[in-house]
Amino acid sequence: MASTMKFKPAGNLSWVVTTLYILFLLLPIYWLINMSFKENAEITGAFTLWPAAPTLHNYRVIFTDPSWYNGYINSIIYVVMNTVISVAVALPAAYAFSRYRFLGDKHLFFWLLTNRMAPPAVFALPFFQLYSAFGLIDTHIAVALAHCLFNVPLAVWILEGFMSGVPKEIDETAYIDGYSFPRFFIKIFIPLIASGVGVAAFFCFMFSWVELLLARTLTTTAAKPISAIMTRTVSAAGLDWGVLAAAGVLTIIPGALVIYFVRNYIAKGFALGRV
Repeated sequence: MASTMKFKPAGNLSWVVTTLYILFLLLPIYWLINMSFKENAEITGAFTLWPAAPTLHNYRVIFTDPSWYNGYINSIIYVVMNTVISVAVALPAAYAFSRYRFLGDKHLFFWLLTNRMAPPAVFALPFFQLYSAFGLIDTHIAVALAHCLFNVPLAVWILEGFMSGVPKEIDETAYIDGYSFPRFFIKIFIPLIASGVGVAAFFCFMFSWVELLLARTLTTTAAKPISAIMTRTVSAAGLDWGVLAAAGVLTIIPGALVIYFVRNYIAKGFALGRV
Protein backbone atom coordinates (compact mmCIF):
# COMPACT_ATOMS: atom_id res chain seq x y z
CA MET A 1 0.00 0.00 0.00
CA ALA A 2 2.82 2.36 0.88
CA SER A 3 4.49 1.68 -2.45
CA THR A 4 1.25 2.43 -4.32
CA MET A 5 0.76 5.73 -2.48
CA LYS A 6 4.34 6.67 -3.20
CA PHE A 7 3.94 6.60 -6.97
CA LYS A 8 0.43 8.07 -7.13
CA PRO A 9 1.52 11.76 -7.17
CA ALA A 10 3.87 11.07 -10.08
CA GLY A 11 1.00 9.50 -12.00
CA ASN A 12 -1.24 12.49 -11.36
CA LEU A 13 1.51 14.89 -12.43
CA SER A 14 2.00 12.94 -15.65
CA TRP A 15 -1.74 13.14 -16.37
CA VAL A 16 -1.77 16.90 -15.78
CA VAL A 17 1.26 17.48 -18.01
CA THR A 18 -0.24 15.37 -20.80
CA THR A 19 -3.56 17.21 -20.58
CA LEU A 20 -1.89 20.62 -20.68
CA TYR A 21 0.24 19.56 -23.65
CA ILE A 22 -2.83 18.37 -25.60
CA LEU A 23 -4.66 21.61 -24.81
CA PHE A 24 -1.63 23.57 -25.97
CA LEU A 25 -1.63 21.67 -29.29
CA LEU A 26 -5.38 22.14 -29.79
CA LEU A 27 -5.36 25.85 -28.93
CA PRO A 28 -4.39 27.09 -32.45
CA ILE A 29 -7.08 24.89 -34.03
CA TYR A 30 -9.70 26.20 -31.60
CA TRP A 31 -8.64 29.78 -32.22
CA LEU A 32 -8.82 29.26 -35.99
CA ILE A 33 -12.38 27.92 -35.67
CA ASN A 34 -13.23 30.75 -33.30
CA MET A 35 -12.02 33.37 -35.79
CA SER A 36 -13.88 31.74 -38.66
CA PHE A 37 -17.22 32.61 -37.02
CA LYS A 38 -16.33 36.26 -36.37
CA GLU A 39 -16.50 39.42 -38.44
CA ASN A 40 -13.27 41.28 -39.14
CA ALA A 41 -14.28 44.10 -36.80
CA GLU A 42 -14.61 41.70 -33.89
CA ILE A 43 -11.37 39.89 -34.75
CA THR A 44 -9.35 43.12 -34.82
CA GLY A 45 -11.24 44.59 -31.87
CA ALA A 46 -11.48 43.44 -28.27
CA PHE A 47 -10.09 40.06 -27.22
CA THR A 48 -12.85 37.43 -26.91
CA LEU A 49 -12.64 33.71 -26.20
CA TRP A 50 -15.69 32.97 -28.38
CA PRO A 51 -17.68 34.89 -31.02
CA ALA A 52 -19.92 37.56 -29.54
CA ALA A 53 -22.11 37.49 -32.66
CA PRO A 54 -21.44 34.22 -34.54
CA THR A 55 -21.77 34.44 -38.31
CA LEU A 56 -21.55 32.07 -41.28
CA HIS A 57 -20.67 34.89 -43.66
CA ASN A 58 -17.05 33.77 -44.03
CA TYR A 59 -18.04 30.23 -45.01
CA ARG A 60 -20.74 31.61 -47.32
CA VAL A 61 -18.07 33.58 -49.18
CA ILE A 62 -16.00 30.45 -49.77
CA PHE A 63 -18.91 28.26 -50.91
CA THR A 64 -20.38 30.90 -53.24
CA ASP A 65 -17.21 32.39 -54.75
CA PRO A 66 -15.85 30.17 -57.59
CA SER A 67 -12.32 31.42 -57.04
CA TRP A 68 -12.45 29.96 -53.53
CA TYR A 69 -14.21 26.61 -53.92
CA ASN A 70 -12.40 25.88 -57.20
CA GLY A 71 -9.17 26.09 -55.21
CA TYR A 72 -10.30 23.17 -53.06
CA ILE A 73 -11.35 21.19 -56.13
CA ASN A 74 -8.01 21.85 -57.84
CA SER A 75 -6.07 20.83 -54.74
CA ILE A 76 -8.00 17.59 -54.32
CA ILE A 77 -7.57 16.71 -58.00
CA TYR A 78 -3.80 17.04 -58.16
CA VAL A 79 -3.26 15.59 -54.68
CA VAL A 80 -5.25 12.44 -55.54
CA MET A 81 -3.44 12.17 -58.87
CA ASN A 82 -0.08 12.49 -57.16
CA THR A 83 -0.97 9.92 -54.49
CA VAL A 84 -2.06 7.35 -57.08
CA ILE A 85 0.99 7.94 -59.29
CA SER A 86 3.46 7.95 -56.39
CA VAL A 87 2.18 4.70 -54.85
CA ALA A 88 1.86 2.99 -58.26
CA VAL A 89 5.46 3.86 -59.14
CA ALA A 90 6.84 3.15 -55.67
CA LEU A 91 5.38 -0.36 -55.37
CA PRO A 92 7.54 -2.07 -58.06
CA ALA A 93 10.55 0.07 -57.16
CA ALA A 94 10.30 -0.86 -53.48
CA TYR A 95 9.88 -4.53 -54.43
CA ALA A 96 13.08 -4.38 -56.47
CA PHE A 97 15.04 -2.82 -53.59
CA SER A 98 13.56 -5.36 -51.17
CA ARG A 99 14.02 -8.56 -53.15
CA TYR A 100 17.02 -8.04 -55.44
CA ARG A 101 20.63 -7.00 -55.09
CA PHE A 102 22.16 -5.18 -58.03
CA LEU A 103 25.12 -2.93 -58.77
CA GLY A 104 24.66 0.44 -57.10
CA ASP A 105 21.39 -0.45 -55.37
CA LYS A 106 22.35 1.23 -52.09
CA HIS A 107 23.63 4.32 -53.88
CA LEU A 108 20.44 4.56 -55.94
CA PHE A 109 18.32 4.16 -52.82
CA PHE A 110 20.27 6.93 -51.09
CA TRP A 111 19.94 9.16 -54.16
CA LEU A 112 16.17 8.75 -54.04
CA LEU A 113 16.15 9.90 -50.43
CA THR A 114 18.28 12.96 -51.24
CA ASN A 115 15.48 14.15 -53.53
CA ARG A 116 13.20 14.09 -50.50
CA MET A 117 15.73 16.00 -48.44
CA ALA A 118 16.12 18.83 -50.95
CA PRO A 119 13.81 21.87 -50.50
CA PRO A 120 11.19 22.41 -53.23
CA ALA A 121 12.68 25.84 -54.01
CA VAL A 122 15.69 24.10 -55.56
CA PHE A 123 13.50 22.52 -58.26
CA ALA A 124 10.96 25.33 -58.79
CA LEU A 125 12.82 27.03 -61.67
CA PRO A 126 13.76 23.81 -63.55
CA PHE A 127 10.18 22.58 -63.32
CA PHE A 128 8.84 25.94 -64.51
CA GLN A 129 11.08 26.03 -67.58
CA LEU A 130 10.49 22.37 -68.42
CA TYR A 131 6.71 22.56 -68.09
CA SER A 132 6.59 25.84 -70.01
CA ALA A 133 8.32 24.14 -72.93
CA PHE A 134 5.75 21.32 -72.92
CA GLY A 135 2.71 23.53 -72.29
CA LEU A 136 1.93 21.99 -68.90
CA ILE A 137 1.86 25.19 -66.87
CA ASP A 138 -1.44 25.71 -65.03
CA THR A 139 -2.51 22.07 -65.27
CA HIS A 140 -3.25 19.55 -62.52
CA ILE A 141 -0.87 16.96 -63.93
CA ALA A 142 2.01 19.47 -63.73
CA VAL A 143 1.69 19.83 -59.96
CA ALA A 144 1.01 16.11 -59.49
CA LEU A 145 4.17 15.14 -61.38
CA ALA A 146 6.24 17.79 -59.63
CA HIS A 147 5.21 16.46 -56.22
CA CYS A 148 6.30 12.97 -57.30
CA LEU A 149 9.86 14.26 -56.94
CA PHE A 150 9.66 14.05 -53.16
CA ASN A 151 6.70 11.70 -52.66
CA VAL A 152 7.99 8.75 -54.70
CA PRO A 153 11.23 8.46 -52.66
CA LEU A 154 9.21 8.67 -49.46
CA ALA A 155 6.78 5.98 -50.63
CA VAL A 156 9.65 3.74 -51.78
CA TRP A 157 11.38 4.10 -48.42
CA ILE A 158 8.21 3.25 -46.46
CA LEU A 159 7.13 0.35 -48.69
CA GLU A 160 10.61 -1.19 -48.80
CA GLY A 161 10.52 -1.52 -45.03
CA PHE A 162 7.19 -3.35 -45.15
CA MET A 163 8.22 -5.58 -48.05
CA SER A 164 11.45 -6.60 -46.34
CA GLY A 165 9.33 -7.93 -43.49
CA VAL A 166 7.54 -10.38 -45.81
CA PRO A 167 9.49 -13.68 -46.12
CA LYS A 168 10.87 -14.42 -49.58
CA GLU A 169 9.55 -17.98 -49.27
CA ILE A 170 6.06 -16.61 -50.03
CA ASP A 171 7.28 -15.42 -53.44
CA GLU A 172 8.88 -18.77 -54.19
CA THR A 173 5.79 -20.72 -53.09
CA ALA A 174 3.56 -18.61 -55.33
CA TYR A 175 5.81 -19.23 -58.34
CA ILE A 176 5.78 -22.99 -57.65
CA ASP A 177 1.97 -22.88 -57.55
CA GLY A 178 1.96 -21.38 -61.03
CA TYR A 179 1.31 -17.72 -60.24
CA SER A 180 2.63 -15.20 -62.74
CA PHE A 181 4.41 -12.21 -61.23
CA PRO A 182 1.58 -9.69 -61.88
CA ARG A 183 -1.00 -12.07 -60.44
CA PHE A 184 1.17 -12.88 -57.42
CA PHE A 185 1.95 -9.21 -56.82
CA ILE A 186 -1.67 -8.07 -56.95
CA LYS A 187 -3.46 -11.06 -55.42
CA ILE A 188 -1.01 -12.12 -52.71
CA PHE A 189 1.77 -9.63 -52.08
CA ILE A 190 -0.10 -6.32 -51.96
CA PRO A 191 -2.70 -7.63 -49.44
CA LEU A 192 0.21 -8.66 -47.19
CA ILE A 193 1.57 -5.09 -47.17
CA ALA A 194 -1.82 -3.33 -47.24
CA SER A 195 -0.95 -1.39 -44.09
CA GLY A 196 2.26 -0.18 -45.73
CA VAL A 197 0.36 0.95 -48.82
CA GLY A 198 -2.07 2.83 -46.59
CA VAL A 199 0.73 4.55 -44.69
CA ALA A 200 2.56 5.50 -47.90
CA ALA A 201 -0.63 6.85 -49.47
CA PHE A 202 -1.35 8.87 -46.32
CA PHE A 203 2.04 10.57 -46.28
CA CYS A 204 1.96 11.22 -50.03
CA PHE A 205 -1.48 12.82 -49.66
CA MET A 206 -0.46 14.99 -46.71
CA PHE A 207 2.84 16.21 -48.16
CA SER A 208 1.20 17.06 -51.48
CA TRP A 209 -1.75 18.74 -49.76
CA VAL A 210 0.38 21.13 -47.69
CA GLU A 211 3.08 21.92 -50.29
CA LEU A 212 2.77 25.52 -51.51
CA LEU A 213 5.83 26.67 -53.45
CA LEU A 214 5.69 24.29 -56.44
CA ALA A 215 1.89 24.37 -56.55
CA ARG A 216 1.91 28.16 -56.68
CA THR A 217 4.79 28.41 -59.16
CA LEU A 218 3.33 25.96 -61.67
CA THR A 219 -0.25 27.31 -61.69
CA THR A 220 -1.85 30.63 -62.57
CA THR A 221 -5.66 30.46 -62.63
CA ALA A 222 -7.21 27.22 -63.93
CA ALA A 223 -5.41 24.86 -61.55
CA LYS A 224 -4.56 27.23 -58.69
CA PRO A 225 -4.72 25.38 -55.33
CA ILE A 226 -6.42 26.63 -52.20
CA SER A 227 -3.09 27.20 -50.43
CA ALA A 228 -2.15 29.75 -53.10
CA ILE A 229 -5.58 31.40 -53.06
CA MET A 230 -5.34 31.89 -49.29
CA THR A 231 -2.32 34.16 -49.80
CA ARG A 232 -4.29 36.72 -51.81
CA THR A 233 -6.89 37.75 -49.23
CA VAL A 234 -5.32 41.19 -48.82
CA SER A 235 -7.51 44.05 -50.09
CA ALA A 236 -7.59 47.82 -49.78
CA ALA A 237 -9.45 47.38 -46.48
CA GLY A 238 -6.73 45.12 -45.11
CA LEU A 239 -6.48 41.40 -44.50
CA ASP A 240 -9.77 39.49 -44.56
CA TRP A 241 -9.13 37.55 -41.36
CA GLY A 242 -12.54 35.87 -41.14
CA VAL A 243 -12.53 34.41 -44.63
CA LEU A 244 -8.91 33.36 -44.25
CA ALA A 245 -9.73 31.56 -40.99
CA ALA A 246 -12.74 29.82 -42.55
CA ALA A 247 -10.57 28.70 -45.46
CA GLY A 248 -8.03 27.35 -42.99
CA VAL A 249 -10.69 25.33 -41.17
CA LEU A 250 -11.91 23.83 -44.45
CA THR A 251 -8.31 23.05 -45.43
CA ILE A 252 -7.84 20.95 -42.29
CA ILE A 253 -10.91 18.79 -42.97
CA PRO A 254 -9.53 16.66 -45.89
CA GLY A 255 -6.42 15.79 -43.91
CA ALA A 256 -8.50 14.91 -40.87
CA LEU A 257 -10.73 12.65 -42.97
CA VAL A 258 -7.72 10.87 -44.48
CA ILE A 259 -6.27 10.33 -41.00
CA TYR A 260 -9.59 8.90 -39.82
CA PHE A 261 -9.87 6.37 -42.66
CA VAL A 262 -6.24 5.18 -42.51
CA ARG A 263 -5.79 5.40 -38.74
CA ASN A 264 -5.51 1.61 -38.38
CA TYR A 265 -2.91 1.43 -41.15
CA ILE A 266 -0.90 4.21 -39.54
CA ALA A 267 -0.92 2.37 -36.21
CA LYS A 268 0.38 -0.77 -37.91
CA GLY A 269 2.92 1.32 -39.76
CA PHE A 270 4.41 2.62 -36.54
CA ALA A 271 4.50 -0.93 -35.19
CA LEU A 272 5.78 -2.80 -38.26
CA GLY A 273 7.10 -0.47 -40.92
CA ARG A 274 9.60 2.26 -41.46
CA VAL A 275 7.49 5.16 -40.16
